[in-house]
Amino acid sequence: MATLPEKEKLVRNFSRCANWEEKYLYVIELGAMLPELSESLHQPENTISGCQSQVWILMETDESGRVVLRGDSDAAIVKGLIAIVFILYQRMTPGEILAFDVRPWFGQLALTQHLTPSRSQGLEAMIRAIRHKAQAISPA
Repeated sequence: MATLPEKEKLVRNFSRCANWEEKYLYVIELGAMLPELSESLHQPENTISGCQSQVWILMETDESGRVVLRGDSDAAIVKGLIAIVFILYQRMTPGEILAFDVRPWFGQLALTQHLTPSRSQGLEAMIRAIRHKAQAISPA
C-alpha cells in the first residue's frame, strides 16, 4: 500500500496534470492508496450524510494527540476526494483541524470548479463532519 503524499507534493502533482482528465485519474489513484476499511466499520455512526455516494469516515487520536483518519466510499472518485481531505488534515491535532481552512488548498488544486454540484456538496459534508468530530474530541 502506497503512502499518501504530503500537502505540498499533492499540489505539485496536481499542477503537473495537463488537463482535468489527468487530475480525475490522479484523484482515483489517491483513493486507491487509502488503507482498506473493514466492512464492519461501515456503520451508521460513521456515515457522512450529505454525500450522494456512500461515505464512511472514522476519527481517532494517537498517543501524541494527533488525529488519525480512516475512510471509505462506494465510488472511486469520492474515495479519492476522501484521500485529498485526509492529506490536508494529516498529522493535525483536533484543535489544528478546527483552526485550518482547507478551501484555499482546494483552490490551489483547481479542483472545486471541476466537481459536479453534488460532489462539491459531498466534499463540504466531509469537511463539516471532520470538523464536527474534531470539535467533539478536542480538549476544552
